[in-house]
Amino acid sequence: MSHLSLQSRRAVLAALGLVFATGAGAGAATAAAPAAGDAALAAVIAGEWRGADQKARDAQRRPAEALAFWGLKPGASILEVQPGGDGWWTQILAPYAARTRGQYSATAPDLTNPSITPAAREMRAAFEKKFGDPALYGKVQLVNWGMTAPPLPENAYDFILVSRSIHGWMRQDGMVARNFAELARGLKPGGSLAIEAHRANPGPQDPKAANGYVTEAYVIEQAQKAGLKLVAKSEINANPKDTKDHPFGVWTLPPTRTTVPYGSGKPADPTFDRRKYDAIGESDRMTLRFTKG
Repeated sequence: MSHLSLQSRRAVLAALGLVFATGAGAGAATAAAPAAGDAALAAVIAGEWRGADQKARDAQRRPAEALAFWGLKPGASILEVQPGGDGWWTQILAPYAARTRGQYSATAPDLTNPSITPAAREMRAAFEKKFGDPALYGKVQLVNWGMTAPPLPENAYDFILVSRSIHGWMRQDGMVARNFAELARGLKPGGSLAIEAHRANPGPQDPKAANGYVTEAYVIEQAQKAGLKLVAKSEINANPKDTKDHPFGVWTLPPTRTTVPYGSGKPADPTFDRRKYDAIGESDRMTLRFTKG
């Protein structure tokens, strides 16, 4: 795009869903077109080990575009924070690291915590077993994570992903500040901190994020307090159909599709009419990229 004017370049990048931040705390950024030239990334997204249910979500989660925007590169040392039970991102990131001679790590329940529950131990063991094939996933490293866990290794990771976790941190006093400080510690200078989160409308933030939605302003403020710098924002994962006023919070929407209060333990309500919420699709999400100077 060297022959294009600055205005034309911005128009091209906007068409790719890449929207750059401006103002204090946001530096210049170089973003690639979705999966441009990254054959390894294209191959793992198409991988046969990813189930049909996972691939069905690609149209709304846009992994190639998001990872290109966040700056994932071959050979990266990757840390995935609190990976989901289905390993949606893990099934992409771990094989990618293995194929490009990088290293994939994931946070897991803290084995050094004397109060760790049997359920948490079982969760960690199940994840380790699920991703225990070194030929496919490489040697997956698990990192103790929790309010009392040992600090992350300093300047250890080129790429850290936090996907849909921040609203959960907000339920415990001090967890947001603690976790962002740890991310800043673990990220290499010049590395990428990738944030995906359910996006609340601008305005006051519910301090507990009871409905699962978080404002961009809140996330940016917390990251900057930890010394991280906002590089860019993207609208890759925007969903203007998401009205954010659902009866059971963001969990009313796919893929959770709850019909009772989330975490209530109540049985599903077979009479609940899901059609309106299924038509919305997955939540409106912020896609942010931070770095450490």
